[in-house]
Amino acid sequence: TLNPSRSTANAANAATSLVRSILRGLNAANPDICASAVMSSDGLVIASMLQENTDPDRFGAMSASLLALAERAAQEIDRGDLTQVLVGGTRGSVLLVQAGVDHVLAIGSSEEAQLGRILLEARRTAIRIEQCLNPRAAGEPR
Repeated sequence: TLNPSRSTANAANAATSLVRSILRGLNAANPDICASAVMSSDGLVIASMLQENTDPDRFGAMSASLLALAERAAQEIDRGDLTQVLVGGTRGSVLLVQAGVDHVLAIGSSEEAQLGRILLEARRTAIRIEQCLNPRAAGEPR
């Protein structure tokens, strides 16, 4: 007999592996992208390609908090649903992009990065991640 929890776990592992592969491709495609991660809206890291000294769990929790605050700020001034957050620093930027309703793509870029190009790649990647983590969304109109 089939074990439903085993088949669910296998599907989750396959999706995580695919997301990790997508992140590897994203980082390799643009030398200005130095880190990337996908997490649930509550900060649980699903896959990451982060710098060695970065704690993925702490980064996920901080990103989720930042996203929640930005979402509340956007609602407060009636800007609609939040789609992205950009944080600029002296050594680069962090971009958080919604990947469906329940997931977030985080990208760290160098200070020399062309942010327009990074944003375009992030949006395309977020769609692929959403389709991977929520296959039902792949066939639905956007």
